[in-house]
Amino acid sequence: MPQKIHHFVVFGATSFVGQLLTRYLYQRHGIGGEVKWAIAGRSTAKLDQVRQSLGPDGRSLPMIVCDAADETALRELCGTTRVVVSTVGPYAFYGSPLVKVCAETGTDYCDLTGEVQWIRRMITAHEATAQKSGARIVHCCGFDSIPSDLGVHFLQAQALAKFGVPAQRVKLRIKAFRGGFSGGTVASLMNVLKEVGEDPGLRKELGDPYSITPPSAAPRPRQPDVNLAEYDEDARSWIAPFVMAAINTRIVHRSNGLSGQAYGADFRYDEAMMTGSGLKGRATAWGVTAGLGGFVLAGALKPTRALLERYVLPKPGEGPTPEAQEKGFYDLRFIGKTAAGDVLRCKLTGDRDPGYGSTAKMLGEAVACLAFDMPREALKGGFWTPATAMGDRLIERLKAHAGLTFEVL
Repeated sequence: MPQKIHHFVVFGATSFVGQLLTRYLYQRHGIGGEVKWAIAGRSTAKLDQVRQSLGPDGRSLPMIVCDAADETALRELCGTTRVVVSTVGPYAFYGSPLVKVCAETGTDYCDLTGEVQWIRRMITAHEATAQKSGARIVHCCGFDSIPSDLGVHFLQAQALAKFGVPAQRVKLRIKAFRGGFSGGTVASLMNVLKEVGEDPGLRKELGDPYSITPPSAAPRPRQPDVNLAEYDEDARSWIAPFVMAAINTRIVHRSNGLSGQAYGADFRYDEAMMTGSGLKGRATAWGVTAGLGGFVLAGALKPTRALLERYVLPKPGEGPTPEAQEKGFYDLRFIGKTAAGDVLRCKLTGDRDPGYGSTAKMLGEAVACLAFDMPREALKGGFWTPATAMGDRLIERLKAHAGLTFEVL
C-alpha cells in the first residue's frame, strides 16, 4: 500500500452506528493484525471512549481527529487509507465535504445513507471527478439498500440460469422484521421531510423512480408504486407501503442502468410490507397505510415536526438496546416473473436488528470488500451501487460473516 498505512478508516466512529461498526470490525479483524484500520471523528475524548469500550487492547487502535467540515484535514485522512466508510449523518448536513475530497483524491468510499436527494447532488457534483481520479463511491451499504439491491441481483442471476432471461417484473415483499430506529436515522428522515416541505420541486424529484438512474438508460417504463393497502395475489397477502421503498427502488433502478439494463429495458420493480390474509391482514394494511401517511404529513409540517422531534422520536446518539438488536431479524421475499410468465421466488433473511445490528455487519463487509476484493482494473472510478460495485463477492462475504442468507424457494 504505497503511502497508505490503513486499509480503511471508520469516519464518524462515535455515532450510534459508528460504534456498532467499530465493534464489529474489531471482532472480525482485531487490532494490529494483517488488516490495518483506524477510527476517525471530531472529538478526541469520544474516540478514546470508543477505543476503551473494546477492552484492554482497544488502546492500540489508531484514531484520527478530523472534523467533517474541514477539507484540509479530510484530505490528510484520505492520504492515509484506501477506503473511508462514513457513518456521519444526516449526510445532507455533514457528509458532502468527505465525498468531495474522496472523489478528488481517488479514495474509495462507502456509507449507509438513505437520503436519495443528497445522493443525486453528490453524483451531479462529483461523478466526473471520481471517474477521473479512480475513486469508487458506493452509497447505501446498510439495510437501505443492500438487501433490496443484492436480493434483486441474486434473483436475476438465478432467473438467467434457470430461464435464460432476466425477470421482467420483480416484487420485494417484507414478510417479517423486528427492529427499531436510532436518533441518527430519524434525523435523516426528518431532514428529507423538511426539505420536501420547503421545496415543492423536490417532492416531484422524490416521486421519480429514475431520479438517480444514469441519463443514458432508456426507455423508462412506468413503475408500480404501492401507496395504499391492496391485496397481492402473487404474495397471497394484503400489502402496505414500505417506508424504505423510496430509496431502495431508486438504487435498484440505478443498478439496472449502470449494468447496461441487465435486468431488461422494460424492468419493473416495487416494494411493500406483507400484513397477512383475510380481514385481519386487510385491517393491518390499512392501519399501516394511515399511520405512515400521518407520520409523513406531520414530518413535512414545521410545527408538528418540531413536536415529534422534541417529544416522540429518539435523539441523535440514541437507538435500540443491545438486547433489542440481538432479538431483531428480517425475512424478505422476492417474486420475479419473466415476460413469458415464468415465476421465480427467492428468500433473503438477516439476523439482528435490520437497521443497526445487521447494518453494522453489512457495512463492515462492504468496506472490506472494497478494500480487498475489488482491484482497480475490475472496478473503475465513479458512483456505483452495492450490486454493481461488489455483487457476488459481497454476497459471499455477507453469507459467510454477516448473518444473511440468500436462497431460491
